[in-house]
Amino acid sequence: MSVTLESQARKAVHEALQSALVDLLDLSLQAKQAHWNVSGPLFRELHLQLDEVVGLTRDHADTVAERAAALGAQPDGRASTLAAERALPDVGPGRLSDQRVIDDVTELLGQAAARMRERIADTETADPVTQDLFIGITADLEKQAWFFRSHRIG
Repeated sequence: MSVTLESQARKAVHEALQSALVDLLDLSLQAKQAHWNVSGPLFRELHLQLDEVVGLTRDHADTVAERAAALGAQPDGRASTLAAERALPDVGPGRLSDQRVIDDVTELLGQAAARMRERIADTETADPVTQDLFIGITADLEKQAWFFRSHRIG
């Protein structure tokens, strides 16, 4: 149990961290799915960029889980938890055109960043340290969305 946060704040922060963990792990899996199935003229560049998203989101997920544990929560990144709690859309199965990957991953990153911004607001007074963590994650997600948007045709 955290000795630095009040009970009410601790509950809100734990919930924000757990939902962020689910989003980040889900995003890493969706990016890997797209990585394996992207096709088209931008294959190589997107294949590599998707691996960057996977690495980034896995690193952030680890940081979020460790922050939760440091505050007395029990982070839960099990597949069954992800399946039950995920809120982000799927990139879909099978071969994916490079333009579809661009659109789908841009949307995923945008939704994840928007949800992270909600957590920034939710933790502003409850725990500025966790809020700062969410601010950094949001900046990284928005940067990745920009990278993918830059490939759109038309």
